[in-house]
Amino acid sequence: MIGTHNIVWFEEIDSTNTQLMNDRHTLDNLTVYAAYFQRAGRGQRGNRWESKRGENLTFSILFKPDNIPANEQFIISKAVALGVTDYMIQHGVECRIKWPNDIYYKDLKICGILIENGIACDKLTYSIAGIGININQEIFDSNAPNPTSLKLLTRKEYDIRKELTDVVSYISERYKQAISQKGGKLEKDYLDLLYRKGEYHRYLDNATGESLEARIIGLDNQGLLMVETVEGEIRAYAFKEIGYVI
Repeated sequence: MIGTHNIVWFEEIDSTNTQLMNDRHTLDNLTVYAAYFQRAGRGQRGNRWESKRGENLTFSILFKPDNIPANEQFIISKAVALGVTDYMIQHGVECRIKWPNDIYYKDLKICGILIENGIACDKLTYSIAGIGININQEIFDSNAPNPTSLKLLTRKEYDIRKELTDVVSYISERYKQAISQKGGKLEKDYLDLLYRKGEYHRYLDNATGESLEARIIGLDNQGLLMVETVEGEIRAYAFKEIGYVI
């Protein structure tokens, strides 16, 4: 569990990820920066993360592992995504992980995660996980196609400070698995919760523009997404190389 003394709240900030990156050298492992409002919150693919002031969780966690090889860095993504799904399940919301680490309820996005890693001497020296979870927001103004929130799904209002302590605790427990040689359990749990795994859906090959019907069959050792087309061809995709048609 993480004590509240590791959590630093900001009334307003450009980006918790950026500030944590700037301060990381002087901060302890598992330090959390959270903000009621981010002026320049970042999502994957360079997108801006929409969040109304004080309604959602926008925060970043600093990890300083000392035993994770650089080629196994995806284990941090697994730990963070599983920590968030554990938290959601505790609220009665059965979420799935949309590879690599967005969190979905059915076809609706409730959480986005951005991981930034530092590598030295073939070791992972730090990871910063920027996390945005839609908690109390009910109206979304951006052109995001499929957002939802915990309140929309449960019809309850939440205290975001308490919710932050809870979700960080779940992430911390999964991080402990990542650094205690229990990666096999993380791998199994991650695959069990992988969005669309084993089901045929439409995808877009972003390199060729090809539309394909395929099913997700798992990940390779580097965290690439493995899919099998309806014709039986096995393909591996890195992040941004494949698009989900939802």
